[in-house]
Amino acid sequence: MFERVGGIVRDSATMVEETRTGGLGIRCEGVVHLYKTFGGHDVVALRGVDLTIRPGERVAFLGPSGSGKSTLLALLGGIQKPSAGRIYLGDEEVSRMGERYLARIRSRQVSTMLQGATRNLLPYATARQNIAFARLSLSGGAREQGLPDVELLDRVGLLDQADQVVSTMSGGQRQRLALACAVSTSPRLLLADEPTSQLSHADRDHVLHLIHSLGDDFGTTIVVVTHQPEVAATFPRTVTMKGGRVGAEGHGGSEYAVVGEDGVLHLPGHIAAEWPPGTLVRFEDDEQGRIIVTRASSEGNPA
Repeated sequence: MFERVGGIVRDSATMVEETRTGGLGIRCEGVVHLYKTFGGHDVVALRGVDLTIRPGERVAFLGPSGSGKSTLLALLGGIQKPSAGRIYLGDEEVSRMGERYLARIRSRQVSTMLQGATRNLLPYATARQNIAFARLSLSGGAREQGLPDVELLDRVGLLDQADQVVSTMSGGQRQRLALACAVSTSPRLLLADEPTSQLSHADRDHVLHLIHSLGDDFGTTIVVVTHQPEVAATFPRTVTMKGGRVGAEGHGGSEYAVVGEDGVLHLPGHIAAEWPPGTLVRFEDDEQGRIIVTRASSEGNPA
Protein backbone atom coordinates (compact mmCIF):
# COMPACT_ATOMS: atom_id res chain seq x y z
CA MET A 1 0.00 0.00 0.00
CA PHE A 2 1.08 3.57 -0.68
CA GLU A 3 0.02 6.79 1.00
CA ARG A 4 0.61 10.44 0.14
CA VAL A 5 2.26 12.39 2.97
CA GLY A 6 3.14 16.06 2.48
CA GLY A 7 3.16 15.71 -1.32
CA ILE A 8 5.45 12.65 -1.20
CA VAL A 9 4.21 9.13 -1.93
CA ARG A 10 5.59 6.55 0.49
CA ASP A 11 4.86 2.87 0.93
CA SER A 12 3.27 1.85 4.23
CA ALA A 13 6.16 -0.44 5.20
CA THR A 14 8.58 2.48 5.04
CA MET A 15 6.19 4.65 7.06
CA VAL A 16 5.93 2.04 9.78
CA GLU A 17 9.72 1.81 9.93
CA GLU A 18 10.16 5.57 10.12
CA THR A 19 7.55 6.17 12.83
CA ARG A 20 8.44 3.23 15.05
CA THR A 21 9.02 4.11 18.66
CA GLY A 22 9.45 2.22 21.92
CA GLY A 23 11.73 -0.57 23.00
CA LEU A 24 12.01 -4.22 22.05
CA GLY A 25 11.20 -6.85 24.64
CA ILE A 26 13.60 -9.76 25.17
CA ARG A 27 12.84 -13.35 26.13
CA CYS A 28 15.37 -16.15 26.63
CA GLU A 29 14.19 -19.73 27.07
CA GLY A 30 16.72 -22.34 28.18
CA VAL A 31 19.61 -20.68 26.36
CA VAL A 32 22.79 -22.78 26.27
CA HIS A 33 26.00 -21.80 24.51
CA LEU A 34 29.22 -23.75 24.01
CA TYR A 35 32.44 -22.74 22.34
CA LYS A 36 35.67 -24.54 21.58
CA THR A 37 39.08 -23.57 22.92
CA PHE A 38 42.18 -23.54 20.73
CA GLY A 39 42.90 -26.98 22.13
CA GLY A 40 39.59 -28.27 20.81
CA HIS A 41 37.87 -28.56 24.20
CA ASP A 42 34.21 -27.62 24.65
CA VAL A 43 33.52 -24.88 27.19
CA VAL A 44 29.99 -24.20 28.42
CA ALA A 45 29.53 -20.42 28.56
CA LEU A 46 25.78 -20.39 29.28
CA ARG A 47 23.83 -23.09 31.11
CA GLY A 48 20.09 -22.83 30.50
CA VAL A 49 19.45 -19.09 30.84
CA ASP A 50 15.82 -18.06 31.31
CA LEU A 51 15.33 -14.30 31.25
CA THR A 52 12.64 -11.78 30.37
CA ILE A 53 13.26 -8.06 29.81
CA ARG A 54 10.23 -5.88 29.19
CA PRO A 55 10.12 -3.28 26.38
CA GLY A 56 11.76 -0.07 27.58
CA GLU A 57 13.52 -1.64 30.58
CA ARG A 58 17.07 -0.63 31.48
CA VAL A 59 19.14 -3.52 32.80
CA ALA A 60 22.75 -3.85 33.90
CA PHE A 61 24.47 -7.25 33.73
CA LEU A 62 27.01 -7.86 36.47
CA GLY A 63 29.29 -10.79 37.22
CA PRO A 64 32.90 -11.93 37.35
CA SER A 65 34.98 -12.54 34.26
CA GLY A 66 33.87 -15.74 32.55
CA SER A 67 30.36 -15.68 34.02
CA GLY A 68 28.74 -15.50 30.56
CA LYS A 69 27.44 -11.93 30.56
CA SER A 70 29.30 -10.79 27.41
CA THR A 71 28.38 -14.04 25.64
CA LEU A 72 24.71 -13.47 26.43
CA LEU A 73 24.94 -9.90 25.12
CA ALA A 74 26.38 -11.15 21.82
CA LEU A 75 23.53 -13.67 21.49
CA LEU A 76 20.91 -10.99 22.16
CA GLY A 77 22.43 -8.84 19.42
CA GLY A 78 22.33 -11.67 16.89
CA ILE A 79 26.12 -11.63 16.56
CA GLN A 80 26.19 -15.29 17.54
CA LYS A 81 23.51 -17.98 17.75
CA PRO A 82 22.94 -20.14 20.83
CA SER A 83 23.88 -23.82 20.85
CA ALA A 84 20.42 -24.58 22.27
CA GLY A 85 17.37 -22.71 23.51
CA ARG A 86 15.42 -19.82 22.05
CA ILE A 87 15.85 -16.04 22.02
CA TYR A 88 13.03 -13.65 21.09
CA LEU A 89 13.30 -9.95 20.33
CA GLY A 90 9.74 -8.72 20.41
CA ASP A 91 7.76 -11.41 18.59
CA GLU A 92 10.69 -12.52 16.41
CA GLU A 93 12.73 -15.61 17.28
CA VAL A 94 16.21 -14.43 16.34
CA SER A 95 17.89 -17.65 17.47
CA ARG A 96 16.47 -19.44 14.41
CA MET A 97 16.36 -16.52 11.99
CA GLY A 98 18.15 -16.52 8.65
CA GLU A 99 21.14 -14.22 8.22
CA ARG A 100 19.34 -11.92 5.74
CA TYR A 101 16.53 -11.04 8.13
CA LEU A 102 18.85 -11.02 11.12
CA ALA A 103 21.08 -8.46 9.40
CA ARG A 104 18.03 -6.25 8.80
CA ILE A 105 17.14 -6.30 12.51
CA ARG A 106 20.74 -5.66 13.54
CA SER A 107 21.05 -2.67 11.22
CA ARG A 108 17.69 -0.99 11.92
CA GLN A 109 16.42 -1.97 15.36
CA VAL A 110 19.37 -3.15 17.46
CA SER A 111 22.65 -1.38 18.18
CA THR A 112 25.47 -3.37 19.77
CA MET A 113 28.44 -1.54 21.26
CA LEU A 114 31.33 -3.99 21.58
CA GLN A 115 33.89 -3.79 24.36
CA GLY A 116 36.76 -1.54 23.35
CA ALA A 117 35.97 1.68 21.50
CA THR A 118 38.21 0.98 18.50
CA ARG A 119 36.17 -2.13 17.60
CA ASN A 120 33.18 0.14 16.92
CA LEU A 121 34.84 2.89 14.89
CA LEU A 122 36.61 3.58 11.58
CA PRO A 123 40.03 4.83 12.78
CA TYR A 124 40.85 6.67 9.53
CA ALA A 125 37.55 8.62 9.46
CA THR A 126 36.41 11.69 11.37
CA ALA A 127 33.81 11.72 14.14
CA ARG A 128 31.18 13.13 11.78
CA GLN A 129 31.98 10.52 9.12
CA ASN A 130 31.70 7.68 11.66
CA ILE A 131 28.19 8.77 12.59
CA ALA A 132 27.23 8.99 8.90
CA PHE A 133 28.59 5.48 8.35
CA ALA A 134 26.58 4.13 11.30
CA ARG A 135 23.42 5.50 9.65
CA LEU A 136 24.00 4.07 6.17
CA SER A 137 21.40 1.31 6.56
CA LEU A 138 18.60 3.75 7.48
CA SER A 139 16.10 5.14 5.01
CA GLY A 140 16.22 8.86 4.25
CA GLY A 141 13.19 9.56 6.43
CA ALA A 142 14.62 7.64 9.38
CA ARG A 143 17.85 9.62 9.15
CA GLU A 144 15.94 12.89 9.17
CA GLN A 145 14.01 11.86 12.30
CA GLY A 146 17.20 11.06 14.23
CA LEU A 147 19.25 13.55 16.19
CA PRO A 148 21.51 15.69 13.98
CA ASP A 149 25.17 14.64 14.15
CA VAL A 150 26.07 18.04 15.62
CA GLU A 151 23.62 17.53 18.51
CA LEU A 152 24.84 13.97 19.11
CA LEU A 153 28.45 15.11 19.26
CA ASP A 154 27.50 17.99 21.53
CA ARG A 155 25.76 15.60 23.94
CA VAL A 156 28.93 13.56 24.36
CA GLY A 157 31.18 16.61 24.55
CA LEU A 158 32.83 16.11 21.15
CA LEU A 159 31.49 19.04 19.16
CA ASP A 160 34.98 20.53 18.82
CA GLN A 161 36.24 17.17 17.53
CA ALA A 162 33.57 16.77 14.82
CA ASP A 163 36.14 16.80 12.01
CA GLN A 164 38.97 15.15 13.93
CA VAL A 165 40.22 11.73 12.79
CA VAL A 166 39.51 8.95 15.28
CA SER A 167 43.11 7.70 15.37
CA THR A 168 44.20 11.05 16.88
CA MET A 169 41.57 11.01 19.67
CA SER A 170 42.10 10.03 23.30
CA GLY A 171 40.66 6.81 24.69
CA GLY A 172 37.84 8.63 26.45
CA GLN A 173 36.92 10.56 23.32
CA ARG A 174 36.79 7.36 21.27
CA GLN A 175 34.55 5.67 23.82
CA ARG A 176 32.12 8.61 23.80
CA LEU A 177 32.10 8.67 20.00
CA ALA A 178 31.45 4.90 19.87
CA LEU A 179 28.33 5.40 21.97
CA ALA A 180 27.21 8.37 19.87
CA CYS A 181 27.44 6.12 16.78
CA ALA A 182 25.52 3.34 18.56
CA VAL A 183 22.61 5.61 19.45
CA SER A 184 22.66 7.58 16.18
CA THR A 185 20.13 5.18 14.62
CA SER A 186 17.64 5.64 17.51
CA PRO A 187 17.62 1.85 18.09
CA ARG A 188 14.78 0.05 19.83
CA LEU A 189 17.37 -2.06 21.68
CA LEU A 190 20.80 -0.84 22.79
CA LEU A 191 23.35 -3.45 23.91
CA ALA A 192 26.59 -2.09 25.36
CA ASP A 193 29.51 -4.16 26.64
CA GLU A 194 31.53 -2.24 29.25
CA PRO A 195 30.77 1.20 27.75
CA THR A 196 32.37 3.05 30.68
CA SER A 197 35.48 0.93 31.28
CA GLN A 198 38.74 2.86 31.65
CA LEU A 199 36.96 6.23 31.54
CA SER A 200 37.44 9.18 33.85
CA HIS A 201 34.53 10.08 36.11
CA ALA A 202 33.59 12.96 33.81
CA ASP A 203 33.67 10.78 30.67
CA ARG A 204 31.75 8.03 32.46
CA ASP A 205 29.03 10.49 33.46
CA HIS A 206 28.79 11.75 29.84
CA VAL A 207 28.30 8.21 28.57
CA LEU A 208 25.74 7.24 31.21
CA HIS A 209 23.77 10.44 30.62
CA LEU A 210 23.49 9.69 26.90
CA ILE A 211 22.51 6.05 27.55
CA HIS A 212 19.73 7.00 29.95
CA SER A 213 18.54 9.92 27.82
CA LEU A 214 18.00 7.44 24.97
CA GLY A 215 15.60 5.56 27.23
CA ASP A 216 13.92 8.79 28.32
CA ASP A 217 13.50 10.18 24.80
CA PHE A 218 12.61 7.05 22.83
CA GLY A 219 11.67 4.33 25.34
CA THR A 220 14.61 2.25 24.11
CA THR A 221 15.32 -1.05 25.84
CA ILE A 222 18.87 -0.86 27.23
CA VAL A 223 21.12 -3.72 28.36
CA VAL A 224 24.60 -2.89 29.62
CA VAL A 225 27.40 -5.20 30.77
CA THR A 226 29.55 -3.65 33.48
CA HIS A 227 31.88 -4.63 36.31
CA GLN A 228 31.41 -1.27 38.05
CA PRO A 229 28.81 -1.31 40.88
CA GLU A 230 28.49 2.48 40.70
CA VAL A 231 27.45 2.20 37.04
CA ALA A 232 25.00 -0.62 37.74
CA ALA A 233 23.48 1.45 40.55
CA THR A 234 22.16 3.94 37.97
CA PHE A 235 19.98 1.19 36.43
CA PRO A 236 16.59 0.24 37.92
CA ARG A 237 17.32 -3.49 37.41
CA THR A 238 20.51 -5.51 37.74
CA VAL A 239 21.09 -9.11 36.68
CA THR A 240 24.07 -10.96 38.17
CA MET A 241 25.53 -13.82 36.14
CA LYS A 242 27.27 -16.70 37.93
CA GLY A 243 28.68 -19.76 36.23
CA GLY A 244 26.73 -19.21 33.03
CA ARG A 245 23.40 -18.76 34.82
CA VAL A 246 21.32 -15.89 36.14
CA GLY A 247 22.21 -16.08 39.82
CA ALA A 248 20.63 -12.97 41.32
CA GLU A 249 18.64 -9.85 40.47
CA GLY A 250 18.25 -6.41 41.95
CA HIS A 251 15.11 -4.28 41.70
CA GLY A 252 14.75 -0.86 43.29
CA GLY A 253 17.49 -1.46 45.84
CA SER A 254 16.30 -4.94 46.87
CA GLU A 255 18.28 -8.10 46.06
CA TYR A 256 16.66 -11.33 44.90
CA ALA A 257 18.14 -14.79 44.38
CA VAL A 258 16.96 -16.61 41.26
CA VAL A 259 15.96 -20.27 41.39
CA GLY A 260 17.64 -22.00 38.47
CA GLU A 261 17.23 -25.34 36.77
CA ASP A 262 16.87 -28.31 39.15
CA GLY A 263 16.30 -25.89 42.03
CA VAL A 264 19.80 -24.42 41.94
CA LEU A 265 19.99 -21.27 44.08
CA HIS A 266 23.02 -18.97 44.17
CA LEU A 267 23.57 -17.49 47.63
CA PRO A 268 24.58 -13.84 48.03
CA GLY A 269 28.36 -13.47 48.14
CA HIS A 270 28.69 -12.67 51.83
CA ILE A 271 26.53 -15.65 52.82
CA ALA A 272 28.31 -18.03 50.44
CA ALA A 273 31.62 -17.06 52.07
CA GLU A 274 30.27 -18.01 55.51
CA TRP A 275 28.39 -21.12 54.31
CA PRO A 276 30.91 -23.22 52.30
CA PRO A 277 29.80 -26.11 50.05
CA GLY A 278 28.42 -28.95 52.14
CA THR A 279 26.86 -26.66 54.76
CA LEU A 280 23.60 -28.08 56.09
CA VAL A 281 20.72 -25.57 55.95
CA ARG A 282 17.19 -25.74 57.31
CA PHE A 283 14.04 -24.37 55.64
CA GLU A 284 11.05 -23.35 57.78
CA ASP A 285 7.68 -21.88 56.79
CA ASP A 286 6.70 -19.03 59.12
CA GLU A 287 3.04 -19.44 58.05
CA GLN A 288 3.02 -15.91 56.61
CA GLY A 289 4.20 -16.86 53.15
CA ARG A 290 7.89 -16.54 54.02
CA ILE A 291 10.59 -19.18 54.15
CA ILE A 292 13.25 -18.89 56.86
CA VAL A 293 16.64 -20.37 55.99
CA THR A 294 19.04 -21.12 58.85
CA ARG A 295 22.38 -22.86 59.04
CA ALA A 296 22.13 -26.13 60.94
CA SER A 297 24.63 -27.88 63.14
CA SER A 298 26.03 -31.26 62.20
CA GLU A 299 23.15 -32.83 64.14
CA GLY A 300 20.59 -30.98 62.00
CA ASN A 301 19.63 -28.39 64.64
CA PRO A 302 19.87 -24.62 63.98
CA ALA A 303 23.39 -23.36 64.71
